[in-house]
Amino acid sequence: MQGRERSVLVSAVSLVLMLSLAVVPLPRMIAPFRPDWVAVVLLYWSLMAPRRFSLLTAFWMGVALDTLTGSLLGQHALALLVIVYVAERFHLRLRVFPVSQLALTVLILLGLYEFILFWVDGVAGRTVPLIERWAPPLTGTLAWLVLLALLDSRRGEARARL
Repeated sequence: MQGRERSVLVSAVSLVLMLSLAVVPLPRMIAPFRPDWVAVVLLYWSLMAPRRFSLLTAFWMGVALDTLTGSLLGQHALALLVIVYVAERFHLRLRVFPVSQLALTVLILLGLYEFILFWVDGVAGRTVPLIERWAPPLTGTLAWLVLLALLDSRRGEARARL
């Protein structure tokens, strides 16, 4: 398999894997701290390889997430579209940040994602406990840092072999 085909396969598999991780049942004590896996992976690919996926991918992943979680149809799609647009729009500026500032930017984008979900839930009259709303951006940022360390180290190894 060539390098480009392999990288497309890795990114597509990561999205499908994260979509499945978003619906895996967790114990009640841990469930509020579940990262927004799809948002984390889409942010990673939007910042590190913005040409690989487009806003259309974010939309369809959001619709799939809405369908799988039983939330209001289009809620996650709207939130993912907004954060992926911002990440793709500013990816060249953001990629030169040190990892600490990049992590803070991801935290802000995940907070924006949760705020949009909060806003749509408020319009729909649905209440969500505070811990379930604001813990995922924190754990999502930590998951994003782990994802960055794993995938960037593999990419660095591939460059070293060439």
